[in-house]
Amino acid sequence: MNEKQRKEQAQIKQVSSVDRKSSQDKPLSEKTTEDFAHYFQTTYTPPDIKKARKRGRDKIEVHYDFEIPEEMSKIGKGKKFLIRTYGCQMNEHDTEVMAGILSEMGYESTLDADDADIILLNTCAIRENAENKVFGELGHLKPLKLEKPDLIIGVCGCMSQQESVVNRIMQKHQQVDLIFGTHNIHRLPDLIKEAMFSKVQVVEVWSKEGDIIENLPKVRHGQIKAWVNIMYGCDKFCTYCIVPMTRGKERSRRPEDIIREVRHLAAQGYQEVTLLGQNVNAYGKDFDDIEYRFADLMNDMHKIDIPRVRFTTSHPRDFDDHLIEVLAKGGNLLDHIHLPVQSGSSEILRKMNRKYTRESYLELVAKIKKAIPNVTLTTDIIVGFPNETDEQFEETMTLMEEVGFEAAYTFIYSPREGTPAAVKKDDVPMEVKKERLYRLNDLVNKQSAESMDAYEGKVVKVLVEGESKKDETVLAGYTEKNKVVNFKGPKSIIGKIVDVKITDTKTWSLNGELVEKTAEVSN
Repeated sequence: MNEKQRKEQAQIKQVSSVDRKSSQDKPLSEKTTEDFAHYFQTTYTPPDIKKARKRGRDKIEVHYDFEIPEEMSKIGKGKKFLIRTYGCQMNEHDTEVMAGILSEMGYESTLDADDADIILLNTCAIRENAENKVFGELGHLKPLKLEKPDLIIGVCGCMSQQESVVNRIMQKHQQVDLIFGTHNIHRLPDLIKEAMFSKVQVVEVWSKEGDIIENLPKVRHGQIKAWVNIMYGCDKFCTYCIVPMTRGKERSRRPEDIIREVRHLAAQGYQEVTLLGQNVNAYGKDFDDIEYRFADLMNDMHKIDIPRVRFTTSHPRDFDDHLIEVLAKGGNLLDHIHLPVQSGSSEILRKMNRKYTRESYLELVAKIKKAIPNVTLTTDIIVGFPNETDEQFEETMTLMEEVGFEAAYTFIYSPREGTPAAVKKDDVPMEVKKERLYRLNDLVNKQSAESMDAYEGKVVKVLVEGESKKDETVLAGYTEKNKVVNFKGPKSIIGKIVDVKITDTKTWSLNGELVEKTAEVSN
């Protein structure tokens, strides 16, 4: 949100007392979209990919003046909050920001819903299953709200950017006090203030992307690994994906702000950072005053004294030669690349609007392997896209083998309202889609197990993250290639990078022994 929008409150349709009264005069069963429209910014329309493609490149302003309003700075003293996060790493990062804001307001974190004074559900709109989980959780929270009327329940994240979802919440989940989207997280203190004193649901959803707000507080998980957001939004418009509508257009943080944040994390002792973006290697394409792209940023990351730098998620269309050249320098730029392909069929890729072919993807893979011979590649794959034929699915299977992916996130296609693919007639039965997924997963498991077998007897560097979830006497961490390693060792090495000799391999993890370092004695 730029300064002009900030000053002109008409740009965001606030909930007036008149609106509230007239809205509540109608029975919920009689309400239509128009009855809820006043809760949205006046520019809001339901997801429309054709209109979204025509959106302008309005100048995005960067603000460094975030602060908690004085009257809200201690409002949470003696109270607790709980945030439940669904979806991608971007949502995890948003949760860290919201936790930071709430902590500065005096709230303390809790994992027990019964102890919480604020419960926020940070939602994902990518797949139907994620939405169902959220609505199921809202149902579970209803009795708690009846027991604790002052409890504030909020729904935020990508689901909140969809008008149909907001309508459903307002009609069927009156226990929800607060609804806000992905563009106005920095407004959380003001939204909580209104929720505390309002007698009806508080809804603030901005359809137009906000500006970039720097200096937002964060509560990170531990002091070993950190997420660093480098850009927001996506302009790719894959036909199955709602993200360009829920996260908005691509907008990049200034490089100096990212570099400053990573240097600060390095000074604090963090061992690994992951650079985040919905389409992370499109970074910098929106700059109109400097020539600085993702490869330039990674080159600057290479110069920072932090042991490991990862990034996610990249798009094949933006994986250029300069980026490959920089990644080949190695060092703290790790040789594990997650490169979503989605399908091995050029025809399905065309219908997905991925803007590359099977052949061009394989050419990219060949370039990467030539420059980085020991690279580990992982991917995302969707099966059962509308009208996918047996032959097209077999092309995905052969691509999986040809590339040699060591792991893959696999999904049955989930239609998202408002996307072009959702209106396509689909003649593939669900039973067939499930059978294809089973076959694909068998292949993924086989290739993962084979890649793990190659580690037996080798010494790998492991960033120790903590105790194993299954056995507190065992430590667990990740290799540079993102493989899980379990081994026994002293708790004092948690947060450090140590050498571990692999003694046993499994499909998705490795077991090993800590390599004891022999101290040199000088005479």
